[in-house]
Amino acid sequence: MQFPVFNGPVSGVAVPVSALRSKESCGIGEFADLIPFADFCEKAGFNLIQLLPVNDTGTESSPYSALSAFALHPLYLRIQNLPEAKKFSSAIKELALKHEKAERFDYTSIRSDKLNLLREIYNANESAIKESAKSGPLAKWISENPWIVDYAVFMNLKYYNFEASWKTWDKMRTPSHVEIHNRWEKESHRSGHIFYAWLQMRLHEQFQEAAEYCSKKNIALKGDIPIMMNEDSCDIWANPEFFRSDLRAGSPPDGPNPTGQNWGFPIYNWDNLEEDGFSWWKARLKSAAKYYNAFRIDHILGFFRIWSVPDGEQTGALGWTMPHQGITETELSLLGFTGDRLRWITQPHVPTKDIEAVNNYDYLGTHGLLHKVMDRIGDEELWLFKPSIRNDGDIRKADLPEPVKEALCKKWRDRVLLISGRSNKGEHEYSPVWKYYESTAWNTLSYEEKTGLEKLFREKRGIEENLWKEQAEKLLSMITSSTDMLACAEDLGDIPACVPDVLKELGIYGLKVMRWEREWDNPGQPFKDIHAYQENSVATTSVHDSSTFRDWWENEEGTEAFCKTFFPEYSEQNPPDIKPGEYNPATAEKLLTLLSETSSKLFIPPIQDWLALSGDFYPEKAGSERINVPGSVSKFNWTYRLPVTAEELKKNKDLCVAIQKICNHRSSK
Repeated sequence: MQFPVFNGPVSGVAVPVSALRSKESCGIGEFADLIPFADFCEKAGFNLIQLLPVNDTGTESSPYSALSAFALHPLYLRIQNLPEAKKFSSAIKELALKHEKAERFDYTSIRSDKLNLLREIYNANESAIKESAKSGPLAKWISENPWIVDYAVFMNLKYYNFEASWKTWDKMRTPSHVEIHNRWEKESHRSGHIFYAWLQMRLHEQFQEAAEYCSKKNIALKGDIPIMMNEDSCDIWANPEFFRSDLRAGSPPDGPNPTGQNWGFPIYNWDNLEEDGFSWWKARLKSAAKYYNAFRIDHILGFFRIWSVPDGEQTGALGWTMPHQGITETELSLLGFTGDRLRWITQPHVPTKDIEAVNNYDYLGTHGLLHKVMDRIGDEELWLFKPSIRNDGDIRKADLPEPVKEALCKKWRDRVLLISGRSNKGEHEYSPVWKYYESTAWNTLSYEEKTGLEKLFREKRGIEENLWKEQAEKLLSMITSSTDMLACAEDLGDIPACVPDVLKELGIYGLKVMRWEREWDNPGQPFKDIHAYQENSVATTSVHDSSTFRDWWENEEGTEAFCKTFFPEYSEQNPPDIKPGEYNPATAEKLLTLLSETSSKLFIPPIQDWLALSGDFYPEKAGSERINVPGSVSKFNWTYRLPVTAEELKKNKDLCVAIQKICNHRSSK
């Protein structure tokens, strides 16, 4: 759907579908809950609702870990609205009683209960549904959504394999497209396949109804398209040619993540996708456009270059960007790095004493352990990893004490260069380790050697910048030209110099997380002028991976600099009527009013930051409102729910007036 024309800047709210509540919901937000939520948004003065991804994620609670690029999540189905569910009112009420009062939902429990009930409903109506799949509405829907064949066959196999990864299945691990289609047609499996097709048709109907309702209210819907696919997804299972299973996506080391991140998602094989006319990506966009006016391109930097980590690595430390420009053995030899000197900077050299120190200083015992995974260099007390050790995952599988494993994994990362490919001449190509300057080998090199290598690194980076720009222009122009939806970028992180120009050229809106928009290299690290943000951008106070604005204000650093930047009269001796560490509705109103003046065309804080305008919605601990804590795995993540129903939000006059006042203030600027 095309993005509507608004008279003036847009004010919106970000909320996961799963977080919604209504009088009709059953323990988790549903697509139908967008209808009463849109009524609240209309009264509050919002022009836009931004959602997190809504794809089926199976047993994973993270919406960024999809089992399908197309299938919607069954949890978001309003069961009592199904025409097949008329005789199941008691079971539906029981489901609601069990789950609806929980502050945060139990993903595993509610998914199991809801799917079990949906199977009961399907079984009770199987004959009619299967007949519809032959010549009725379901048959028409299937013909219009060919992706359902892969998904239904995959999910039915997954069901009979107790939801285990397809890599562990006894059959159909690497099927051809013909084999998948033949299984879809097989009568003995037909019932299971039609169940998933029926579910997806009903989900589509309910989501489309909600989207159309928002459109009638002149409220735009903004979706979220994750860049990567879960390895255990039907897309990678059915279309392995579009992915590279030898490399995993992630991010390089940074402050919060000293060993980087390894997301475990295979990277794309862009050459094969291009050869196929990017049909898979175009189909994704066409599917999303059925519901959305705008979409967020998750990790857009990955379309420029993706941090690629070899399969088997447990961290993101030993990776390189793709596309990349490798350093050849010939180039290194010209700098004097051949033989032992080349080995010194490309392979970890482990002193016996370093491992002894974590093995109770047992010299002989340490030698015995090291021989399992390493080869000794002559008579030296120095060791190299055996050729059979290909990654730190192999180290962790070895029969070694845990402290020794940890020490060896750290040593595994201790190098200047790592092999990242082969040249046309068959030579190894190398890339610098992200933190090469911290390695043991680097700190033994002469000034001349360091200078020569760094010059070579800079030359390769210059070539890579051009490669990244060329790739992004090709891929992102394909995306923006394939849809009428407004494209918005999640362009956070280590941003290549070419990114802003490419986004501007293609009309893609960048993201401004206002607490992170600072002059980091200037004294005091002042905040950037919000009135100088690029107009074609999205500004927000918080994101799903951050604390809420209240939590940041009360418990984190940066608020002192914020006050000094935006309130010139501020000083510790003479603070204004707001100050760091103290947050209340009056503070929220003043800060949101101030930030709403941003020159960004879209201003979309999350629902939690808007709710802070009312004292009715102040949990004792601000951190309890978070959606996700990156780098952690827990039942807390991704299970946030609104504290009250959408109907109650609409009736909260003070909240609606407070929001409307800010939205009107923004429109008047």
